[in-house]
Amino acid sequence: MADKLHFSLVAPEREVFAGEVDRVDAPGVEGDFGVLAGHAPFMTALREGKITVVNGSTTRVFDVQGGFADVTPAGLTILAEHAVEAA
Repeated sequence: MADKLHFSLVAPEREVFAGEVDRVDAPGVEGDFGVLAGHAPFMTALREGKITVVNGSTTRVFDVQGGFADVTPAGLTILAEHAVEAA
């Protein structure tokens, strides 16, 4: 079984998503980026856009309006100014 990435998406009013996933793609201010398990640590600001969460054959998409992404050895945490699951 491949390694999983712990991902948490947090908006001011609640935790929107938390779980073990295969990949997360997000809209950084300097360009889109993807994170897999074992990614090198970094922090970046986010622009308005879509976060795509892939786990096996399941894909979920969230709309975000700014915030920050923090990749650590423990996983990826996104603190969004506003986040909702896309319809």
